[in-house]
Amino acid sequence: MTKDGLAYLQGTLASQPDSAAAYATIDRVRATVHAIPGANARVGGGTAVALDVERYAQRDRNLIIPLVLVVVTIILALLLRAIVAPLVLIGTVVLSFGAALGVSALVFKHLFGFAGADTSMPLFAFVFLVALGIDYNFFLMTRVREEAKRSGTRRGALTGLAATGGVITSAGLVLAGTFATLGTLPLVILAEIGFCVAFGVLLDTIIVRSVLVTARSTWNWAGGCGGPVVWPPNPSRRSPPKQPR
Repeated sequence: MTKDGLAYLQGTLASQPDSAAAYATIDRVRATVHAIPGANARVGGGTAVALDVERYAQRDRNLIIPLVLVVVTIILALLLRAIVAPLVLIGTVVLSFGAALGVSALVFKHLFGFAGADTSMPLFAFVFLVALGIDYNFFLMTRVREEAKRSGTRRGALTGLAATGGVITSAGLVLAGTFATLGTLPLVILAEIGFCVAFGVLLDTIIVRSVLVTARSTWNWAGGCGGPVVWPPNPSRRSPPKQPR
């Protein structure tokens, strides 16, 4: 078909539209038509659009996820006045995100019967889970640090957990319920985001924040990896002030 000096050609893929072979065909066609001088050719269609969306989503993930982790690590380092401690806390957040993503993939395939996860779902889930997980980290570790100054490391950690655990767990339950309601909407991407974030929030508040982070902070402060470079200085191990003679 030609009109106003433009030509339109339509072809049918021999392979599945969403397969790797179809994506490779799109790349070969683009390389061929773009090599024609002055043609200014464009390759479109559903498969081409899906390929572009997937590649842009991958590019965004590779840029945004490391940037978010670096910024949050810096903020944690300034808050806790430590170097390795923020890395440990970031590790717990990444761990809960990875677990939520893995469980979600199994549920999407074997329970919901989805053909696959939306390309933008991991990035949205990561942003939500990291924001919520780091927020809980700030809340818990600030209180633990304050209590440790007054009553020592172990008791301070337990007191801080007892003081903030109810609030963190309640907030996590409310948020999980809110995101779970997205699963009732007739859109696959919203159902996937809702389940992944809801499961990740529950995992983070009930297991990671209440058990893993608290146990890890107690072990480090108690001398397992003591020192201000690794973890905030242990208040219970400070030398007592010298008495005047």
